[in-house]
Amino acid sequence: MRTTDAIVIGAGQAGLAMSHCLAARDIDHVVLERGRVAERWRRERWDSLRLLTPNWMSRLPGWSYRGPDPEGFMTMPEVIAHLEGYASAAPVEAGVAVHALRRGPFGYLVETGAGAWAARAVVVATGQCDLPHIPAIAATLPKAVRQVTPASYRNPGQLPPGGVLVVGASASGVQLAEEIHRSGRPVTLAVGRHTRLPRRWRGRDILDWMDRAGVLAERAEEVRDLTAARAQPSLQLVGRPDHASLDLGVLRGIGVRVVGRVETVSQGRVLLRDDLPDTTAAAQRTLDRLLARLDAVADAAGAPRERRPAPLPPFAPSPPEIDLAAEGIRTVLWATGFRRNYAWLQVPVLDAAGEIRHQGGVTPSPGLYVLGLRFLRRRNSNFLDGVGADAEALADHVLAHLVARGRAAA
Repeated sequence: MRTTDAIVIGAGQAGLAMSHCLAARDIDHVVLERGRVAERWRRERWDSLRLLTPNWMSRLPGWSYRGPDPEGFMTMPEVIAHLEGYASAAPVEAGVAVHALRRGPFGYLVETGAGAWAARAVVVATGQCDLPHIPAIAATLPKAVRQVTPASYRNPGQLPPGGVLVVGASASGVQLAEEIHRSGRPVTLAVGRHTRLPRRWRGRDILDWMDRAGVLAERAEEVRDLTAARAQPSLQLVGRPDHASLDLGVLRGIGVRVVGRVETVSQGRVLLRDDLPDTTAAAQRTLDRLLARLDAVADAAGAPRERRPAPLPPFAPSPPEIDLAAEGIRTVLWATGFRRNYAWLQVPVLDAAGEIRHQGGVTPSPGLYVLGLRFLRRRNSNFLDGVGADAEALADHVLAHLVARGRAAA
């Protein structure tokens, strides 16, 4: 059995940020990664994807973007290279899958495919986007219908001929609906809750203003309903060289059919809710509130005035159902978010929904922490640009825990 002071599980942005912060505090540790550094960026992202955040926001503790295009958006190979550079000094054990994490006599035991480890502290940094969330109704779709998720989709060429139903209108859903439509396939987009945003506002990227206004760094204890904040859909943004916006109006304009929320599936028919007026109105209210907040900061900075995006013209009433076979729809793409799978976590810190119970990343089990989840401590906790502040805070907790328990590993 190998021993160390702390173990970090996962070598994505969260795990690497934590490794940097632990090293800065002279804490002996190892980073266990089931694949390679940035494995999900390598295997679970589509070919054309770019970061939604501008390059200048690619800030991690001790590491940030230094290229010639700070306002641009990294491609996936560029993101991988960015994280590989960051990982060059980290003690990463690649190709080591964790099979079980349980309490040990002096801390924690971690069983892996390459043997066992013992440590007094463990940080779970497997991230927000673990496994695609596929609704249970997917099991009732006809077998002839191909089902994919943003994690398994690569490009339109891998899809069978025919129409595509994209379910979900957050960042992934709207981007993939546009790309697949432009490939020549008819696309229907089923819309639920979503967050509409312009890419640019008053001469700057919208995330620049949100950063300046303190929106992204808003702390968990400052929001009225943290559970609701953590469940908010991702922003309808796309990272493109032309800095173009992408919303339901743009998709309708190019020919994507926009319909209401999927309720269930029955005998090859997808039943829909006619709720587009409600969901688009709610998105507009959220947009107006945010821009009012950003306007105060933009006014103080002397930014040029700009007319706010108008509400989208009404959409046609959503049909009550879609007959997949009759309409030639041969693919359903579930852009319905992600869930976490902690089957290997054998420490009693999971709630009824299977999520890790924590207070700002500190779990009820002393010495066990979680990092990289949405709104862990701040609104941008799961962003590449936001995880570093959380890692710094949790590294202080790890150090205090080790000092209190003795620095020697179990």
